[in-house]
Amino acid sequence: MAASLLPRRRTPLVRVGGVAIGAAAPVVVQSMTNTDTADIEATVAQVAELAHAGSELVRVTVNNEAAARAVPSIRERLAAQGIEVPLVGDFHYNGHALLAKYPACAEALAKLRINPGNVGAGARRDTQFADIVELACETGKPVRIGVNWGSLDQTVLARLMDENATRATPLLAGEVMREALVVSALESAGQAERLGLPADRIVLSAKVSTVQDLIAVYRELARRCEYPLHLGLTEAGMGSKGIVASTAALAVLLQEGIGDTLRVSLTPEPGGSRAREVVVAQEILQTLGLRAFAPMVTACPGCGRTTSTFFQELAARVQRHVREQMPRWREHCDGVENMTLAVMGCIVNGPGESRHANIGISLPGAGESPATPVFIDGHKTVTLRGGDIASEFIALVDDYVAKRYARKSA
Repeated sequence: MAASLLPRRRTPLVRVGGVAIGAAAPVVVQSMTNTDTADIEATVAQVAELAHAGSELVRVTVNNEAAARAVPSIRERLAAQGIEVPLVGDFHYNGHALLAKYPACAEALAKLRINPGNVGAGARRDTQFADIVELACETGKPVRIGVNWGSLDQTVLARLMDENATRATPLLAGEVMREALVVSALESAGQAERLGLPADRIVLSAKVSTVQDLIAVYRELARRCEYPLHLGLTEAGMGSKGIVASTAALAVLLQEGIGDTLRVSLTPEPGGSRAREVVVAQEILQTLGLRAFAPMVTACPGCGRTTSTFFQELAARVQRHVREQMPRWREHCDGVENMTLAVMGCIVNGPGESRHANIGISLPGAGESPATPVFIDGHKTVTLRGGDIASEFIALVDDYVAKRYARKSA
């Protein structure tokens, strides 16, 4: 895909293992496990699933001693499988104690995440925050300072509310809350720098669960700092609600050049795959033209002209096929993620959309001749008939990939 024409903020480049965040680096997709980190087997399996789906960073909860002890083994087992995705440790309340007691945990992690709202209360807050930052300095680890309105530093909020009460024209409560998120993130980052953590090892986030608040907070955060920003609508929800809300918020910010890494925080459907959030994040970036991860399938919604759901089933099968093939194609094919496909259901827009795609198929609609033309790079090349059209078209897709994108041997 051609370089994006969207603007990007100027930020330092933060390196997390082998992944670059900020500056001119592509926006990074990350996700988080929901396993008990102490369950090494389950966590390794889920990290592998997320990495296989395309997550470039994976965060794991480190909430107790069993989890801290497990992290080095998780890292080792992943490496044994050839999975080098960087792991991020998520710490709340007791991170300072866990990292001090289990230095191997800190060593196995590529980045630490601290929430300034619950790193410690009262006088302990600064000390315990400093303990984690100093360990990050010693081990060379970057830190994400992640503020969340569900666990906002109440000291900061109370201070700003007191200041607001003295204004001639006080701000609304929601405006004070948004300012508190920004101030908490910026003050914590400043404190980290004074403790010796370089600016190029700091990433900020300030998450809320409503779209307009998230946009407002990140616009202000972007205006007032140059740190790379991690985007995410926290507690986005389940299914279409979570996808739509996340897309509505993240697309606006990304369009404005705000955001260097992101996570789509979907609640999985019962029995659903955690990797769904990775696919949604990739599709947000790809539909905005910021990155390409896998071939995209254009398909019509169907209308009275279409004769059956076959074209829908074919579109789903083609989309599933390219997703399943991408790990292999990524290793052996150059540029295949930019390929476009079309699966159309009648003659109205079918041939035109198929010609626009690298490879497209126009299925016959109601009353049309039972012939299915296939277009490759704008030219009609073959007409399929009969009951095995799906398999024949997928074979043509595979053949096209092999001929067009096969990596040249050195």
